[in-house]
Amino acid sequence: MLDTEELIISNKIESKGWLKSQILHGDTRDVVKDLPNNFYSSCITSPPYWGKRDYGYNEQIGAEENLTEYIENLVKIFGTLKTKLKSDGTLWLNVGDSYTSGNRSWRSEDKKNPAREMSYRPRTPIGLKPKDLIGIPWKLAFALQADGWYLRSDIIWYKPNCQPESVKDRPTQSHEYIFLFSKSEDYYYDYESIKEPAAEIGKTRNKRTVWQVNTEPLPEAHFATFPEELIKPIIKASARENDFVIDPFFGAGTVGVVCNKLNRNFHGIELKQDYIDIANKRIDAK
Repeated sequence: MLDTEELIISNKIESKGWLKSQILHGDTRDVVKDLPNNFYSSCITSPPYWGKRDYGYNEQIGAEENLTEYIENLVKIFGTLKTKLKSDGTLWLNVGDSYTSGNRSWRSEDKKNPAREMSYRPRTPIGLKPKDLIGIPWKLAFALQADGWYLRSDIIWYKPNCQPESVKDRPTQSHEYIFLFSKSEDYYYDYESIKEPAAEIGKTRNKRTVWQVNTEPLPEAHFATFPEELIKPIIKASARENDFVIDPFFGAGTVGVVCNKLNRNFHGIELKQDYIDIANKRIDAK
């Protein structure tokens, strides 16, 4: 039986309509404050990469003038989200890296990828040089670790069909990082549900940290979304059936699509209405 405090919280959650999957339209920095505390089993997300896209909004995440501000904004958002996770909750964070722009202040349209066109580009961070790999994923991971998150794993997302690059002085980038963080020392992680085939026929083994998954372009959004096969093991391992998962940068809604398929619930937050329309169409189609 629920005690008085738990009953009040339960009634509040029900009255606000939180007990159903839904997409919330707005700026994550504002919306997350009103989400129910100690409610979500997992946060699975990929925030806008720094200096990579121009979504046309003032003060948009990823368009900060300097890298420090970008990292501070995300640390603050995930700090708020930590209070929304259950005590055994986890954060799965995908973030891409980039090279310094050489202080070029704009980027022309790419016919194969119109979303790459930008009216701004951030200047080279202090201490770095033109052509430097910035190391954004690890800078953010260490900042979150310093803010109290437990950094439990770095997963390499290997993309066999990565976009070709014209560079001739370094290897083509074909991977990104996914970091597993936990709110507490003890957390929910169903390793049995995501075991992978072992070399010996009929045997399985604990899932490794290199995940080979092709990217999945979404023509109507002009960007590559989370592949479903990348998200499935994360949801299986971090949320029980009927649990709630939160994605504060919902985009085209892959987390919601996979949650529906695996009998999990979701809340997604998205600023751009066009992306919400795409997400709703994808989720309804499943």
